[in-house]
Amino acid sequence: MPTADVKPETKLDTIKAELIYFVPPADGSRAWQYINADPKTGERARNFTNKPYEMEIENIRGKEDTVDLDSAGFLFAKAVAKHKSFANDEEIEKEYYPEAAELLKTLTGASRVVFFDHTIRRRRPGEIDDSPNKRQPVPAVHVDQTRASAIARVHRHLPPADAPSLLSRHFQIINLWRPIRYPALDHPLALCDYRSIDTKEDLVPSTLKYPDREGETFGVKYNPNHKWKYLKGMTPDEVVLIKCFDSIDNGSVAVLTPHTAFNDPTTPPDAPLRESIELRALVFYD
Repeated sequence: MPTADVKPETKLDTIKAELIYFVPPADGSRAWQYINADPKTGERARNFTNKPYEMEIENIRGKEDTVDLDSAGFLFAKAVAKHKSFANDEEIEKEYYPEAAELLKTLTGASRVVFFDHTIRRRRPGEIDDSPNKRQPVPAVHVDQTRASAIARVHRHLPPADAPSLLSRHFQIINLWRPIRYPALDHPLALCDYRSIDTKEDLVPSTLKYPDREGETFGVKYNPNHKWKYLKGMTPDEVVLIKCFDSIDNGSVAVLTPHTAFNDPTTPPDAPLRESIELRALVFYD
């Protein structure tokens, strides 16, 4: 029986969706973007552009063990949170941070976890206010940290006397992401398998301009070889660990994870708008 037209079984779990990729400045100058948006337009000033590309995104529900932090750069886990309200920053830092730190230690084997911030995102169609307490999902392929910004984070958030010894050890920056209130069917999170990335060609350092300082992220250029994954319908009892940086950079492990929110064409029209929280952590190992 002819089999030429038979598609691989994994295609049954794969959708096609537009992902927004980074396009560097045409004049070859260094890319930059302001962290805060213009309150009148909702747009962030920047000197680069973006371009959508249709990409295949594999739903790996039931196949979560095919990815992990060392190989792909991200890890899915079932993790019921004791803290449920996510109502204000003080409560989150007091109640959620400690349990999240223990979760990260359990999942990674780390000896010390230091959270340096968190963001709650709620999608609000038509809303232009993108002030820090009204962040929305980010529909652009990016990496949160570069090596320079990761090192700067250690100096910024740890005591000066501790920084040299901590920087001499193995450390990572990991985001702990979970949906809140509802399953994340609306504008879910897609993650790019590190094994499909050309780190020399795909990643472009970009200055992130804060009101009082500068940071650095990676813009991610389009590469048709990128392998995208997501966990369809992630619930508030599930998390994903997103590796944004690893001080081990000898080819033995994934160093980072491009990621983006995206419009899933299979999302039911009555799905609740996405709400999520991400904690950003410095993760140290003995």
